[in-house]
Amino acid sequence: MKRVVFNQKGGVGKSTITCNLAAIAASRGKRTLVVDLDPQSNSTRYLLGDAADALENTATGFFDQVLNFKLRPKATEDFIAATPFENLFVLPADAALEELQAKLESRYKIYKLKEALAALADFDEIWIDTPPALHFYTRSALIAADTCLIPFDCDEFARRALYTLIDNVAEIRADHNDALAIEGIIVNQFQPRANLPQRVVQELRDAGLPVLAATLSSSVKIKESHQQARPMIHLEPNHKLALEFAALYDELEAARKAQAKRDAKKRT
Repeated sequence: MKRVVFNQKGGVGKSTITCNLAAIAASRGKRTLVVDLDPQSNSTRYLLGDAADALENTATGFFDQVLNFKLRPKATEDFIAATPFENLFVLPADAALEELQAKLESRYKIYKLKEALAALADFDEIWIDTPPALHFYTRSALIAADTCLIPFDCDEFARRALYTLIDNVAEIRADHNDALAIEGIIVNQFQPRANLPQRVVQELRDAGLPVLAATLSSSVKIKESHQQARPMIHLEPNHKLALEFAALYDELEAARKAQAKRDAKKRT
């Protein structure tokens, strides 16, 4: 299962959501990989902490290898680092990714990530974190993924931008990845007692958009989680936000299994 977490708007919690859901998957015995495609490297820092400074093999090296043909290329596995958490691994990012983007775009290497991830048979789940823009890395992720998750922060401007984002995903589906599905919209930093967030979320549901039932609260605890480089399931598993992440993961898993049953029924 390969999921991409994507929104063209920054600050909506893509890295936080990616790492916490991946950490839950790993804690439940699934061999899990986080692919960090954002030059800001937030997912990499979140999972590795200061150890990220000592990395020699990163996504930059992987894409540089894609760009410059080598007789003896490194395997994709060589760019993957173990995290301190059992079953959880990361293909880390660094700032140099930014420098390669235009060259990769011009050489049309858009399918290389899909090929590389398809060859990683040892992982049960792959979670892809993306930059807040629709460019080479994000398109590569959407082409490589089975599903897309969209974080949403209950802002009116974000609501308007959401429809453009959905159109962009549909275009990728039509042109490059006909199996790509929007798995759901994740309502992040939700304030259930405030009128505006309730109204905006209800409008999305009334419009028929796939808003997930599980929501994520705003909490200062997540900043501590970032600072300590420990996802919530490892920092404070009984905290309200940790339980919300678990409920979100459970909802995704239940929907995935239900869809698998429907697909199997169609084949018989």
